Amino acid sequence: MDPLELLGHPVRLRIVHVMRGRTLTTAQLCERIPDVSKATVYRHIDLLSAAGILEVADERRVRGAVERHYRLRQDPVVIDSDIVASLTADDHRRTFAVAMATLLAEFNAYLDRDPDPTADLVGYRQHAVWLSEDELVALIADLQRVLIPRLNNLPADDRDRYLLSPILFPAEESPSAGLPGTN
Repeated sequence: MDPLELLGHPVRLRIVHVMRGRTLTTAQLCERIPDVSKATVYRHIDLLSAAGILEVADERRVRGAVERHYRLRQDPVVIDSDIVASLTADDHRRTFAVAMATLLAEFNAYLDRDPDPTADLVGYRQHAVWLSEDELVALIADLQRVLIPRLNNLPADDRDRYLLSPILFPAEESPSAGLPGTN
């Protein structure tokens, strides 16, 4: 199964989100995504493990059974630019729909915990910006410079886990597109 297909399933994507920076048993993972049946979680853990996305960090005997502790591999599967370039418009639609379904499921799980969105500094905004190609490249570099160091933060008593989902695409055609002398 290719990485896009493997990670394109909403339950598998949620498992990967939950596992980031953690070592968990399947039972502990089931507690963190209670809206998914245990059988489904076990099946997707097996798929992610067989594909090398998850690895067994530890095994223990518990009442005659083997309890496995899983973690994300340190060298995660990357959906590189060659794979992205090979996608059709329909592939992009499906992948985006899965990402949005996963985001919605994560947000619903948050709301089901009876939270305080104001105290949790929850935000969901969209901003339309006009950027040249050079400005877009600079924006992406700025975001990477700010985000990448924080992706390595490990769980700690003074840290809460936040889900950040940057989404970037042209919202409309440039006003100069199609004008004589602009192509």
